[in-house]
Amino acid sequence: MLRETFAQFRPACLLLLVLTLLTGAAYPATVTLLGNALFPGQAQGSLIRSNGRVLGSRLVGQPFHSPGRFWSRPSATTPTPYNAASSSGSNLGPLNPALAESVEQRVANLRAIGGGAIVPLDLVTASASGLDPHISPEAALYQVSRVAQARGLPEESVRRLVERRTEPRTLGLLGEPRVNVLLLNMDLDSLVQNRDTSATGN
Repeated sequence: MLRETFAQFRPACLLLLVLTLLTGAAYPATVTLLGNALFPGQAQGSLIRSNGRVLGSRLVGQPFHSPGRFWSRPSATTPTPYNAASSSGSNLGPLNPALAESVEQRVANLRAIGGGAIVPLDLVTASASGLDPHISPEAALYQVSRVAQARGLPEESVRRLVERRTEPRTLGLLGEPRVNVLLLNMDLDSLVQNRDTSATGN
């Protein structure tokens, strides 16, 4: 009986060892090496760098509060907005009074600082992940007047930035047109820097 049990135990342990090495070491190592070789940017998190400094990721949003910057859509992650370690929505249903109150407050705040009467939905509601780095073109255009005034720029110049940064539907079919907020704000900073450089004659 003992001999039969040992005869079954030995191949089971051997199989466990082989599968552990294959699926726990060889496969992850191979995928990681191939990913870094074929898609280095995506494998490293689609990071956005400027002057050797990481500013963020193309895939994860971040909050902006200055009047002179485009604002992202709200984030429901905790304990901080756009916390990639706790991706989630608010889980509040459409009939929940707390959701209605928060949306109404956001709408009132946007209108109070000079926005139009019709506020784009994605400026007052969080995404399902809470990490969305994009807003709709309509949400970006809604903010043009405020941003242009705060930066001392012509509205038309800021509007052209939004148009150039608008990404079409993936493959022309999937998703909706969108604007990456971090990249748009980087374009805005470059525009202001070029203006200031021209003004000083340098």
